[in-house]
Amino acid sequence: MHIEERIKFLKDEINKSNYKYYVEENPYLSDFDYDQMFAELRALEAEYPMFKSPDSPTQRVGSVSEKFFSHKHKYRLYSLDNTYNEEELIRWYDRVCKEYNRELELVCELKIDGLAIALTYTEGLFTLGVTRGDGVTGEDITKNLKTIKAIPLKLFESKNLEVRGEIYMPKASFEKLNEEALLNGEKIFANPRNAASGSLRQLDSTITAKRDLSMFTYTGIFEDAEDKKIKTHYDGMQYLKNLGFKVNPNIRLVKNIKGAIEYCKEWDTKRFDLDYATDGVVIKVNDIAIQKDLGYTARAPKWATAFKFPPEEVSTKLLDIEINTGKTGIITPVAILEPVQLAGSTVSRASLHNFDEIKRLDIRIGDTVLIKKAAEIIPKVVKVLDSVEHDSLPVYCVPKTCPSCGGPLVEKDGEVGLYCTNPVCGSLMCAKIEYWASKEAMDIDYVGPALIQQLYDKKFISNPVDLYRLTIEDLIQLDSIKEKSATNIYTSIQQSKNRPLNRLLTALGIRHVGKETADILAGEFQGLDDIASADLDVLAKIDGIGEIIAKSIYDFFRNENNVKMIEELKHIGVNPVSSVKPKSDKLSGKVFVLTGTLQNMTRDEAGEIIKSHGGKTSSSVSKKTSYVLAGENAGSKLEKAQNLGVIILTENDFLEMIK
Repeated sequence: MHIEERIKFLKDEINKSNYKYYVEENPYLSDFDYDQMFAELRALEAEYPMFKSPDSPTQRVGSVSEKFFSHKHKYRLYSLDNTYNEEELIRWYDRVCKEYNRELELVCELKIDGLAIALTYTEGLFTLGVTRGDGVTGEDITKNLKTIKAIPLKLFESKNLEVRGEIYMPKASFEKLNEEALLNGEKIFANPRNAASGSLRQLDSTITAKRDLSMFTYTGIFEDAEDKKIKTHYDGMQYLKNLGFKVNPNIRLVKNIKGAIEYCKEWDTKRFDLDYATDGVVIKVNDIAIQKDLGYTARAPKWATAFKFPPEEVSTKLLDIEINTGKTGIITPVAILEPVQLAGSTVSRASLHNFDEIKRLDIRIGDTVLIKKAAEIIPKVVKVLDSVEHDSLPVYCVPKTCPSCGGPLVEKDGEVGLYCTNPVCGSLMCAKIEYWASKEAMDIDYVGPALIQQLYDKKFISNPVDLYRLTIEDLIQLDSIKEKSATNIYTSIQQSKNRPLNRLLTALGIRHVGKETADILAGEFQGLDDIASADLDVLAKIDGIGEIIAKSIYDFFRNENNVKMIEELKHIGVNPVSSVKPKSDKLSGKVFVLTGTLQNMTRDEAGEIIKSHGGKTSSSVSKKTSYVLAGENAGSKLEKAQNLGVIILTENDFLEMIK
């Protein structure tokens, strides 16, 4: 067989195997045969590069990029409006059927909790992959997407089209990834969606290739004349499947809204048996001509809606109450639970908020308690379930001393909670260092709780500054840390010296100063020295600061220990200046408060956009607030804004403001 023919044969066999395994879940080649063919193909392409092509499976290995580049979508990616109960679903259906005076056929699909992407195929070859971004512009992550075996590099037919899909990480892969991260002292991901997002945003696509990501295709935009003749969404999905795309097998065609409601009820319980996370059902009008006729609002299609599953609640036994010490010294109780499945993951710990909450709910060790996940991420105890045993269990006694150092616990005026005031408390210092390294602060990769505890126990570190004094030789002395890992940790620590001023201000852990306040300060001052020398009244007059926060900032920079720490940071090269350079003044003089869950961006991302256009953010609503940007499940801030007559913006309103 000629070399070119052999390469084509190997390519076809490996691509067929990938399709069978990752799309149809029906293995075609043994692992041994697959590995042998892959090795032969890679060797032949290296020797005969003239026969190497973009659709070769060897192109999935990955490479390093300097950065991601913005790319404007050819076709806009819209959001979906949400419904939360049967009545809302029926109202939506009645609206779309009204003009046609008949029931409309619907397609039901599981709403995958992942990352939306757009894939472009030119003459059957995968040529471009872009993140959703704001729906108009995303980021080109083609190299990373090529590593995902569920994405075909070449279609079964030579077609020009764009498909939209959802990238996700299987639950088993997510758990494995976090287990490995814990062993290596690295940060763990909160949920599979975050893990998928973090994996896709790797500049080194060889890392993405090691993560077990997959994709379900949920729609296609056909550009070839013959393909545009497809009449229904359901037929279009079957067509995409025949081209080589992975389509969710649980897609269902139903006659009317009754069938859609039955589908939602069915999957509200069955979803936890799936190996991927789903948070709802997407319901679409099947007829494409009617879809076009109904059209879009400014943010969402009128012919589709998302039904969101209610948060799951389960009961389990409270085994113990653990006490944690935070970065400010605050003592937080945590429920230790008999492990139970909740919203697709095993839960063995849950928040109890504070000791007043324990007293209010009359929580006792040994109780059967009801737990749920807040925003499907953080488990919390909702209530104690009635039981015969409850009254016989001992009432929980609030601790008087710190469980870590034995120092006294004190109350602070006007605050709910107890504090450890021992400045050398081990738990307190580890919490401070952990917060310093966290994503919202100095964002130091690989430095997580397990690693910090090891470093502290071995007396390599006693405060955040000591991180910058670590050597590779120090790190190699730790359990399970080899030279490569040590080098990665060391490099990440050194790189954090260059973080912007708002990050450092967040990391310092100044009382009452979180990310939003740090952002405000970084926008008002050029550097730490300017903030440290600012008068109390100057600080208090800054929008979003006020007297209490101003006093806390003022006192912090006049504390002898803090002054010493800042001088040490400067000495080792950590002294950033403000880098805030607004790209426009569209929002100049406007103060925004963000609340709820946004669809197209995180609140942090929205805050960065606001500052990039000259605006400011604040953590609390007041008469000085210009706008409240409200997403799903907005709470008390939205209510306060309504009472004060503050203008409330939807996400779409906000995006229109900055166009």
